Amino acid sequence: MGGRAYFVYILASARHGTLYIGITNDLDRRLIEHRTGAISGFASRYGVTRLVHVERFGDVRQAIQREKTLKKWPRDWKINLIERDNTDWSDLAPYR
Repeated sequence: MGGRAYFVYILASARHGTLYIGITNDLDRRLIEHRTGAISGFASRYGVTRLVHVERFGDVRQAIQREKTLKKWPRDWKINLIERDNTDWSDLAPYR
C-alpha cells in the first residue's frame, strides 16, 4: 500500500485564538515554514503556529475536499472538532 500521505491541519495562535486551516504532503516541513515565518501570509501575520488538529488522507482529492469543507464550517464547529480530541489545545507537534 504505502503511497503518499496528505495532511489537513488546523493551527491556532492560542486556545480559542486565531485559526488557520491548511493542507500539505509534508507536515514537518510545513510546520517549520509556519513557525519560522518562511512564508509570509495569514499564519505568520497572526502568529498561528500551534498544531491543534491533524487528519491524514491517502488521496489528495479527499484531502482538498476536507480542507474546503472545514474552511466553510462555522467557527464553533471548528472549535468542537479541535476539542473532541485535544481538549486543552496542546501543540500536537511541540518538537517539529
